[in-house]
Amino acid sequence: MKQFFKFTFASMLGFILASFIGVFIFGAIFSAIVSSSQQPSIPTVASNSLLHIKLENRIVDQPTNNPFENFDFGKFEDKTPLSLEQIVGSIQRAKANDNIKGIYLDIQNLQANLASTEEIRNALIDFKSSGKFILSYNEFIGQNEYYLCSVADEIYLNPAGGMTFKGLSAQLMFFKDALERLEIDMQVVRHGKFKSAIEPFTRNEMSEANKYQISEWVNSIWDHQLKGISTSRSIDVEKLNELADNLAIRKTEDAVNYGLIDGLKYEDEIWSMLSTKVDLEPDERPKTISLSRFGKVRRPKVDSSTTVPYMRSSKNRIAVIYAEGEIVSGESRDGAMGSKTIADALKDAREDDRVKAIVFRVNSPGGSALASDVIWREAKLAKAEKPLVVSMGDYAASGGYYISSPANKIFAESTTITGSIGVFGLIPNMQGLFNNKLGIHIDKVNTNTYSDGINALRPMEKTEHDAIKEMIEKVYDDFTKKVAEGRGMTQTEVDSIGQGRVWTGAMAIEVGLVDEIGGLQTAINEAIQLAQIENYKILELPAQEDPFEKMLKELSQGASIHIFGDNYGIAEKYYSNIKRVISSEGIYTRLPVDIVFN
Repeated sequence: MKQFFKFTFASMLGFILASFIGVFIFGAIFSAIVSSSQQPSIPTVASNSLLHIKLENRIVDQPTNNPFENFDFGKFEDKTPLSLEQIVGSIQRAKANDNIKGIYLDIQNLQANLASTEEIRNALIDFKSSGKFILSYNEFIGQNEYYLCSVADEIYLNPAGGMTFKGLSAQLMFFKDALERLEIDMQVVRHGKFKSAIEPFTRNEMSEANKYQISEWVNSIWDHQLKGISTSRSIDVEKLNELADNLAIRKTEDAVNYGLIDGLKYEDEIWSMLSTKVDLEPDERPKTISLSRFGKVRRPKVDSSTTVPYMRSSKNRIAVIYAEGEIVSGESRDGAMGSKTIADALKDAREDDRVKAIVFRVNSPGGSALASDVIWREAKLAKAEKPLVVSMGDYAASGGYYISSPANKIFAESTTITGSIGVFGLIPNMQGLFNNKLGIHIDKVNTNTYSDGINALRPMEKTEHDAIKEMIEKVYDDFTKKVAEGRGMTQTEVDSIGQGRVWTGAMAIEVGLVDEIGGLQTAINEAIQLAQIENYKILELPAQEDPFEKMLKELSQGASIHIFGDNYGIAEKYYSNIKRVISSEGIYTRLPVDIVFN
């Protein structure tokens, strides 16, 4: 009994201490945020300054404002994602700011997909047209990092660092044998010979159709990047391919000898070079301003860094609606866009008299066909009342294209992944796993023949398969009709470029799925022209919830708050795929693969 009280007391003491520490941490963060909100510090740009672009966190369209999601308490590090709009906008404003003399591009770990990288690179190219310089320094240069920094006037690498230049590879992981060993049978119903989202669960290798389409768009992206590097570095495309084929960049000196970079330097030497460039003594540190601080610099009342003046006092609004992540029903959550959240944002912009045009920023591999249709309806209603321009991000495929199709005009980057107009259903049969592996058996009592279907506890019967097939054909027919209506094409023409086939932005222009190459600002400029307004302000939607109100709401609903988080690396993506497939309901319009370029 004595030991019982001893351990009980120790447990209670530990709980009290943990609670106290938790309250202390939350209180400290809350105080810091409240303090900063009460005493806003508006930075200024000193004369003869450099914009220090340090890209080390993940780059997304609309970062969450929740400090608990952005802070790694395990490592006590700020992991707040970088806003693509803030990066590009800062580069544009730096071009027009007389106090900014150049850019120090500091890329140590570029966490951006290809289209986001393209948009930043194009902004840097535009910045150079002002006559200002860009200097890039890296300790290690990967494939994507090099494509971005190749635009710089000078590129330097740490002497003990490294560089990769080997081309692009798109790799898929297949689970067929693993599922068979668990006696899980994936039952597939689809429309589209290229609709290969189901292949990882039914095959051990790509189908010929899938390998063909992936080869087409991977090579399209690589060719585009080679042309950009060739222009920036004055190296023939043939020579660049030769370097990649032979893995010629093995030592840092190789990168210098082949002209990919300009030299090998340590960081202190870089700072001395930067000092010289702004007419200081080499030992005198130049003034710099970070992206985050430059983003807080008050914009002039009339900002001429954009094609049409951005005015702080303008009554005109351009609504920029961010639709990012997999498409699901209901509210947005866990990096997925909810149909209700996005539909409400479109409706709010449509009904707001101040909003003169809408830019729909779509960055999604697709998802639920039903949820996509809910968003599509509001997009169509919005277009009927005011200009609607789509800006495609890294992905706008399958359901992502579905919700884009009503727009007056669609913009994409050359490396955007889009199309994938196809439909599929994937129903796991886990009867073998339960019966033979776990020793679990299920019995049933039905009022009608198929009352217990369609579920994962038994195989589908032919009637059930035929019913799902009919549903999928109906969704595909509806999908292609809506694309045809939005794009001014016949349904037959859409079907010929549909069938689940994936296209890059550059390829999509040729087949009529995209109108022009361009990023978010290009789409905003187009919306302004269609609205015929002379000045504007941006209204970002959906409006983000106050993080503390959101936390309290989740607590009241019994939700758990993840402070320390989990990090399983690339395995997390594959685990999430399997989990999503097993738990998914309904019919899906989704990109065939999750794309990771090595």
